[in-house]
Order: sequence, then C-alpha cells, then structure tokens
Amino acid sequence: MARNSKLLFIVGLILLVSSLLANLLFLSRDHSLFSGPSHIESAPYFEEEFVEGDESQKKRIAKIDLFGVIAQEVPGDVGSSMVDDLILQIRQAANDDSVAAILLHIDSPGGEVTASDNLYHELTLVREDKPVIVYLDSVGASGGYYTAMGGSHIVAHNLCITGSIGVIMQSLNYEGLSKILGLSTLTFKSGALKDLLNPARPASEAEKKLVQDMIAETFEKFSSIVVTERDFPDHKLPTEVADGRIVSGKRALELKLIDATGYLEDAIADARQIAKLPDDAPVIRYTAPFHFGKLFRFLGQKQDTNTKVQVSLVPESFHLQAGKLYYLSTHLFFRR
Repeated sequence: MARNSKLLFIVGLILLVSSLLANLLFLSRDHSLFSGPSHIESAPYFEEEFVEGDESQKKRIAKIDLFGVIAQEVPGDVGSSMVDDLILQIRQAANDDSVAAILLHIDSPGGEVTASDNLYHELTLVREDKPVIVYLDSVGASGGYYTAMGGSHIVAHNLCITGSIGVIMQSLNYEGLSKILGLSTLTFKSGALKDLLNPARPASEAEKKLVQDMIAETFEKFSSIVVTERDFPDHKLPTEVADGRIVSGKRALELKLIDATGYLEDAIADARQIAKLPDDAPVIRYTAPFHFGKLFRFLGQKQDTNTKVQVSLVPESFHLQAGKLYYLSTHLFFRR
C-alpha cells in the first residue's frame, strides 16, 4: 500500500510539473490573454478540425459554435471567458485569407447584455469583408438572437425557439424572512439610491422608476438593432414579438425575423452559395489546443454518481446575478 501511494505521488508530481510547463509555454505565446476582451489580439490560438467537403480546395468556410449562456463568468478554453474565446475565433477567421465565409452556429437562450452586444459588434466588423451566415439551432433567443443580428444571412431550424426580444433584471427580497428570524440590516449610504435593490427592504418608487428606465433604455438598444438589421417598416418591431415572447423558427420566418428555415446542412449550402464557393467547399471548425490544465480541472470536478438526466443550456457555474441586466429567455432554465 505504501509503495502504491508513493508511486501515485510521483506520477501526480510529474503530471503537475508537466502541466505547469505546458501552461507557461501556452500563455507565453501572447500576453494579451491577461489584458481583457478589449485588447484581444487576432493571433490564431485555435486549432482547425475538418468538418466536411473537399480538403484540397483553398477557400473554406469556418464554422464557429456559440452554445449555452453568453456570459463573461463562463470560463473559456483559451481566453478568460467563453465570450473571449468566441471573439478570438471570429478574429482568427477574419484574418485568415483562406476563409471565405463564417458560419456561426447558435444554440443559446441569450445572456449578459454587454456580452451579447460585444459579439454582435464583432460580427458587424467581419461582415464588411466576409459573409457571416448564422444558423439558429434548437434555441436562438434573446441575447442569442441579438448576436445573430450581426450576421449577413440567418437560417433557423423550423422548430427553433427564437425571439424573446427584451431585457430582464432580477433581485431577491428577503425582508419577510428577516422579520420571521428576527434579523435586521443596518445600512450606511451616501445617497438615497446608493443601496439600489437592497434585498432587506421594499424597493422605493424612485428605485423602481430608475431600474425600469434603465431596462427601457437597454430594450430600445435591442429593438432598434433588430428593426434596423431586419429593415422593418416604420422602424418598429412587429407587435407579435414586441412584448418579449418567443416564437418558432417557422413563425420567425413569417415575421421576417430570419431569412430562411432549414437544417445545418442548408445553412452550410447557403454559406457556400453566398460566398460563391463550389458545392463541396471545405468546412472547418476551431478547437482549443489541449493543455494539461484542462485535464486537472476535469479530474478536480466532483463526479455525480446518481443516474439522472438533466436538460439545460445553462452551465452549472452560471447563476443570474441580482442587479445585472440580461438579454435572456429565462423560461429555458430548469429550476431545481
């Protein structure tokens, strides 16, 4: 037993040292990973994986996957967050002369307001030079749909959940529970609105107005982008989706929220046609290079031995934060 323990210790030590060396080498490739999303460089950090088509052809389509909640707090594989990863991939494709078009595959209920806007902005910069085709899979709602507005052409699955054009902010109030438990909160503040959305007391009318005005301003940004990108008459959203409801891909086409319905292969075919490529033009996707840090992260995760099925687009690490604005279709969360 002692010998086995010693052997395991040595193997673990070797893996740890290897991981540290590999990560130092990986991070040394560019210091910009520490500088935040506004300073992300366009160096090609992601490896390429062949998807389909004729590999011998020079002009290709780069497929980029946006799956799950759009949030800075969701860890990335190369950048500090999944948003950074997506921006890195978009820029990698933009700066690759062999990439003739980008296919953004979205399966997301949305997420943070600023994160969605940053991705939208990034796509608008790329589409000036290369077509950006967006495919909405099972879900492309709220911030997912907001991001899709940066595309040149939008295809959705006929049964896709999309729309949910709106903004949400949530806050918890435990005043009633505090009274039951005999607890009280003592707050010192410099101004009447400094403790906005304090969960220990009811929100004042001034606070409610301030938050609602902020939500209205953010919604105006969302809706104005949609009506501009989709060229709606009178610069107004269709009444049917102006209240934040979700719609199917089929209904979204009827409302002109998207350009076509179909499957992923239809979106790929459209990308080839729009980019004026042959029918067998190759499609590649980006994958994060392997490093030992990922292995240690996986081994360090708690393994659940209970046999159960969980269906969710929301990572375990993600939680709605009180006082934060989201373009998010919250009905897609499975509460436990």
